[in-house]
Amino acid sequence: MISPPSTGTAGKLAPDALYRRCVLGQFSFKTTEELADVPRLVGQDRAFSSIDFGTRIRRHGYNLFVIGTPRLGRHTSVSQLLEERARAEKPPGEWVYVHNFAVPDCPQALELPYGRALAFRDAMEELIDDLRSALAAVFESEDYQNRRNAIDEAFHQHQEEGFAVLKEKADAAGVAILKTPMGFALAPMKDGSVIPPETFNALPEEEREGYKEKIQTLQAELEAILKSIPNWDKERRSSLRDLNREIAMQAVGQSIAEMVARFSDLPVVLDHLERVKQDLSENVDMFVGGSDDGGQGGLMELFNGGFDRYLVNVLVPREDGDASAPVVTLDNPTMLNLVGRVEHVPQQGALITNFLLVKAGALHRANGGYLVLDARQVLGQPLAWDALKRALKARRIAIESPADYFGGISTISLRPEPVPLEVKVVMIGERWLYHLLCAIDPETRELFKVVADFEDDIDRDDAATGDFACFLATACRQNALLHLDPGGVGRVVEHASRLAEDAHKLTLEVGAISDLLSEADFWAREDGASVITATAVQRAIDEQEHRVGRLRERMQEYILRDIARIETTGSQTGQINGLSVIMLGAIRFGRPSRITARVRMGTGKLVDIEREVELGGPLHSKGVMILSGYLSGRYALEDPMSLAATLVFEQSYGGVDGDSASAAELFTLLSSLSETPLRQDLAVTGSVDQRGQIQAIGGANDKIEGFFDICKARGLTGQQGVIIPRSNVQHLMLRADVVEACEAGQFAVYAIETIDEGMALLTGLPAGERGADGTFPQDSVNRRVEDRLKGFADKRRTFAKAGSAGEDSGKADND
Repeated sequence: MISPPSTGTAGKLAPDALYRRCVLGQFSFKTTEELADVPRLVGQDRAFSSIDFGTRIRRHGYNLFVIGTPRLGRHTSVSQLLEERARAEKPPGEWVYVHNFAVPDCPQALELPYGRALAFRDAMEELIDDLRSALAAVFESEDYQNRRNAIDEAFHQHQEEGFAVLKEKADAAGVAILKTPMGFALAPMKDGSVIPPETFNALPEEEREGYKEKIQTLQAELEAILKSIPNWDKERRSSLRDLNREIAMQAVGQSIAEMVARFSDLPVVLDHLERVKQDLSENVDMFVGGSDDGGQGGLMELFNGGFDRYLVNVLVPREDGDASAPVVTLDNPTMLNLVGRVEHVPQQGALITNFLLVKAGALHRANGGYLVLDARQVLGQPLAWDALKRALKARRIAIESPADYFGGISTISLRPEPVPLEVKVVMIGERWLYHLLCAIDPETRELFKVVADFEDDIDRDDAATGDFACFLATACRQNALLHLDPGGVGRVVEHASRLAEDAHKLTLEVGAISDLLSEADFWAREDGASVITATAVQRAIDEQEHRVGRLRERMQEYILRDIARIETTGSQTGQINGLSVIMLGAIRFGRPSRITARVRMGTGKLVDIEREVELGGPLHSKGVMILSGYLSGRYALEDPMSLAATLVFEQSYGGVDGDSASAAELFTLLSSLSETPLRQDLAVTGSVDQRGQIQAIGGANDKIEGFFDICKARGLTGQQGVIIPRSNVQHLMLRADVVEACEAGQFAVYAIETIDEGMALLTGLPAGERGADGTFPQDSVNRRVEDRLKGFADKRRTFAKAGSAGEDSGKADND
């Protein structure tokens, strides 16, 4: 239960309400070295429970989406939890790619038990070495050469016998068989010599016709012999292949038999070895150089030819001892890094590839385990998100190329057989990114059904403070830092509340706390200390602020030199100091802004100049429009709203958004309407509703300190201060110098709940409550506002009557 803040008169907060100190008496240790380590981050039980559920449930679509603001330790915590879970799980099977003898451009995927893939690869390499040596020896042996020569001699003998018979017939018929560059030719012959054409033409016609008939008969027999030669050669080559196959099987049969015995428990390996044996027997000529027609041809054979076709491509080699489920974190989640790729090499002017150049992606490496991805990085890579979804939906990994989507140079590529997928994907991202992704892509919720939402902070109670101290001890050990004494722990706890912007909370941004510890360790060592004290922690905080303080100091300089006009003394009508927070990366500080309002009679229009020039954001515009609702519902209820007013952030040259200045804008508007000056030594922050209730805003600490720094630089008068919503008091964790100034009566922080309370503080006059007669008290601010608005309404009616009378007079004259 949050106790109400201590206040003085008129909502002035007591110093103990401005800063919640850590009670050091609750710590019983001398240094954090005495404390035990925390196994997990404190305060994240809900997220850890979700992660535990998501990793244990084995259903399709139950992947995890871890969300939360940055620097909460999500990546480290998720990795630790997954490593713990993976150590208790069995390792998955291993996948290899081998040459597909039936379809060479579709490498075949084989699944082997854990620990067998590398053994299979090495065994195939040994087999290939045996094949090279055994085949070379056997095909160079005398027995093989004799048997091959016998086949060749039989072919040549067959040819010679055919031509010998034909030559005998030709000689008997007086016809010569001539071999010419164009082939064989037949010519008439007499006395052992070919008859010249002129002599042949001089022969009697009967003799010439006789020669022609003989030549035609012999020509037919010659053509028959020539047609038989390819068949004889085919028989020779067939006999040679049979011989090669027989010799090859004799040479490698023992090696293959040993492989079969070694992997007899793996049917997929035995099937592959049978295909290897069959391919070797069918294409043995390709390995011994005896022929060039045994291969499968094409550019693919330029790389797949030879013994390489029998090698094994192990997709994800796993060493001995790695007997757990894999946990893979991918830092560059491109499409190819996710699903794998097929690499290419230049060959004879073309880019070609083979199954040995199929490379695994992160999904292959994480298959059977867990894959951790950063959502922003995945969405920032073309096609990566779609490729991931396809793999998760289909439950298989199909290696794809971006060229299939974008086009590109034509290459001879492969279509590897898809690998079945069984993986838990853990996406880590911000909350807004997850919700936006769910809104624009409904498949997100179907594929990531478990959401683990990391808390930003935890309640600051005694138990949480003790756990936080143990976390600090763990961080010191993990990062080899000096340990903290109780004072150092207390200062870190207080700063954690400051980072949480809530005195009753502790931030869980472990990144920011770890950085603070590292820097405090540095300054402690610089001073020769053996532990980190509150002084070292404060030094680290001061140095952090100093490093990013240039812009804050420049803006303060502009104000102190009156370049940017901010008044911190006196009173002004229709003018007030509003407060805002500047945030640029790691830079964050409060800055006062002068807000002014001007009013006159009009038609009830309230002009937001920031909105008119498109410098005001939607939330700021909403706040200004609420002011119209407040005015019309509070004053001159029976009269038409006859006001024309303008509101502006003076010397504002950038965008303005948020409604934290709506209370200040209403104060300036009421000041202008009542013609009552507002104190310039008070700055205001707070949102307002249509009923005049002051609502909480963010950045209260930075805003108070921003105005305090200006007042301090000009000289504290004891009258200066800041007005904040009472609901923001629980968030106050102000700097020590601000608290000290308040204790000394040099500065003040006021908490209000209504506009009336604020007007009383700013004007020194009572705001006034509407009495039983329906009117506000005399000399109250609200009475002045209502009288002014009624005056505007009366004047407007007067003008309306005068205009109406003028129109009637004009009509009469016309008549």
